[in-house]
Amino acid sequence: MPIRRFGGHKSLVSPKLSYGYTKMNMSKSGYRVFSANSSTACTELAKKITERLGVELGKSTVSQEGNRETRVDVKESVRGQDIFIIQTIPRDVNTAIMELLIMAYALKTSCAKNIIGVIPYFPYSKQCKMRKRGSIVCKLLASMLAKAGLTHIITMDLHQKEVQGFFSFPVDNLRASPFLIQYIQEEIPDYRNAIIVAKSPSSAKRAQSYAERLRLGLAVMHGEADQSESDMAEDGRQSPPPSRTSSGHTGLELPGSRHHVPFPGIELPMMMAKEKPPITVVGDVGGRIAILIDDIIDDVEDFVAAAEILKERGAYKIYIMATHGLLSAEAPRLIEESAIDEVVVTNTVPHEIQKLQCPKIKTVDVSMILAEAIRRIHNGESMAYLFRNIAVDD
Repeated sequence: MPIRRFGGHKSLVSPKLSYGYTKMNMSKSGYRVFSANSSTACTELAKKITERLGVELGKSTVSQEGNRETRVDVKESVRGQDIFIIQTIPRDVNTAIMELLIMAYALKTSCAKNIIGVIPYFPYSKQCKMRKRGSIVCKLLASMLAKAGLTHIITMDLHQKEVQGFFSFPVDNLRASPFLIQYIQEEIPDYRNAIIVAKSPSSAKRAQSYAERLRLGLAVMHGEADQSESDMAEDGRQSPPPSRTSSGHTGLELPGSRHHVPFPGIELPMMMAKEKPPITVVGDVGGRIAILIDDIIDDVEDFVAAAEILKERGAYKIYIMATHGLLSAEAPRLIEESAIDEVVVTNTVPHEIQKLQCPKIKTVDVSMILAEAIRRIHNGESMAYLFRNIAVDD
């Protein structure tokens, strides 16, 4: 049997360290939850999350100076702790972003161990593709958050799941569909007579997921083009635009030259312009409850027009289910005057003012899943429980 030459050194290490801390206590840091927004809606969501976690909301102040500069003051020590920043995005998007960036940087310079942003609706997520002479703003924001000190993000229903690739740190993209499906089952009478409707072919995959889980039929509306002719080649392939010569030949123009240099034998086929077909509904909605599914409802003109078409096709009730209810501009008035019976959104985005203007708007609370995500991340537990029965394409 080999001799254990260093076994005696175990007795030199005491399990009890100075100041009464054990080894486990020293390696396990605490965590705090802060609200990065001075608005009432963000504070209410943060309070719901902390109540479910059984912790107190972190002490901090977020204010605006006379010249609209943002000031953040953290009122307690955060050294060596996991910090979770709750930030909802109100109508003033850019101010909310600066509040988040400044608070993250303040916590970073205060020696926080990890800084996790809880951003239920990620702003600028629609600007995630390259447009002609434009930029991918969502990638810029991801870089800014990393530079400010964030090490992890919890969000919900990103507009495009590929946005996660813009970040240099982990992103947990939670789903609101279990809560919206539960609302359909519990709050919509005779939902078995309903049909799930995709407002456009691009949202058919999301609608199909709802239809399969609820064991309902699926209808798809077609005729509203996802992009106008001005948005053609949004990946930048028309920038710079092709040059043309008076003789009809195609060629290249030398940099700094006003003269066109043709290359004989090169002639690219012209792309035919898009023409919007008449709006059609693929699927029978007659005598059914129509439930439109989408991730964001902002400008509601398309939803109002879709509701009119569904009403003409015989649907006797129309619901709209969406994760993020931005409801900008005249959305509450348009919904109130439309054929839409109810708009159901989650509290990822503050919309209390819109609810006062339109009683058709209903809210589903998702603080439960956000609180559970915070608890699991802090304790180092698997997040798979929050994604059970959710496929990659959902």
